[in-house]
Amino acid sequence: MIRPEARQILWQWSEMLAGTILLSLGLWWALSSFGFVKWLGFAFCIAGVIGLAAGIQRIRFRQGQGGPGVVQVVEGQITYFGPLDGGAIAIREMTRLQLDPTGRPAHWVLNQPGQPALHIPLNATGADLLFDAFATLPGLKTEQMLSTLNAKPDHPIVIWQKPTNRLH
Repeated sequence: MIRPEARQILWQWSEMLAGTILLSLGLWWALSSFGFVKWLGFAFCIAGVIGLAAGIQRIRFRQGQGGPGVVQVVEGQITYFGPLDGGAIAIREMTRLQLDPTGRPAHWVLNQPGQPALHIPLNATGADLLFDAFATLPGLKTEQMLSTLNAKPDHPIVIWQKPTNRLH
């Protein structure tokens, strides 16, 4: 019933649409109601603003679709099935995350001890799932990652490195 192109655009903007709807409904209730509904409206406003912020971050993270390979994130493991290579990395075991814009297409480089680095194109099918996976990395600065990603650097950049436990 809905064209595939329109469905894809709606899906890409779904977080922002949901946040806008929540914020609009919340504002309406907060400004035109009283009692419990008024306070519920304020809660919806807060949820809407959070949804909008999350949607904006996800849109900035997405770099398109249709690139080589498929990404899956299941139970704390990132798996990449590529046309020439692939592999899996446990998120908890990752030691470094890099952005390498020199490849064609640009790609993420995920490192885990004892395994070869996993190279995932930014536009691989399912690469948008990596946003939530990367967000679980301790100490990762999401805004810094998004700024670096959208700045289109010309050399590989370390986005995150696992903190080392040093004794003095």
